Amino acid sequence: MKFFIDTANIGQIERAADFGILDGVTTNPSLMAKEGIRGDDAVHAHYRKICELADADVSAEVIGTDFRDMMREAETLAALDPRIVVKIPMLPDGVRALHALREKGIRTNCTLVFSAAQALLAAKAGADYISPFIGRFDDIAEQGVELIRRLTWIFDHYSFDSEILAASIRSPLHVVQCAEVGADVVTCPYAVFEAMFRHPLTDAGLEKFLRDYHTSH
Repeated sequence: MKFFIDTANIGQIERAADFGILDGVTTNPSLMAKEGIRGDDAVHAHYRKICELADADVSAEVIGTDFRDMMREAETLAALDPRIVVKIPMLPDGVRALHALREKGIRTNCTLVFSAAQALLAAKAGADYISPFIGRFDDIAEQGVELIRRLTWIFDHYSFDSEILAASIRSPLHVVQCAEVGADVVTCPYAVFEAMFRHPLTDAGLEKFLRDYHTSH
């Protein structure tokens, strides 16, 4: 399973890359705004910097919601760096754009997917990644990981090329659950990466080892 980080923060990307386990980065307009990155020129320069740091797939999202705007933005974003994967929203015009971009050789990530039917449309249209938002299901008392389970079965059955990218990850438990049901990718906030390292028994064991060492010397 691939590990992506969901952020536009340069420091977080650098730290995640230093772990040696980072396979990619996902961003969106909200994450850019959180870092104070505004305006096309600044956003594009930031994407280039992220691509250099991560040296991996970097999802960059379009703002437009109609076909022509999505195509124009997608071509601009893809031209920034070969590592850019263009995020396209799950809309009728978005599915059109996924197909057209596939024909142009531009890689895509279909975002804001909340059902198996939507994922099927995106896969048929040729999306490279499909991003179900599992944490948002949990917010409405449903289990988002069940959608990942359904999609892995469907995609394996029909041999779709699209990779299932579990998004809206809120905890290490989400990561483990997605691994158990066969997600191809999880994209996590940096805080989730940090939390995955921690366990009270690890802390207690290390404390005892160090205490015993210092006692014996």
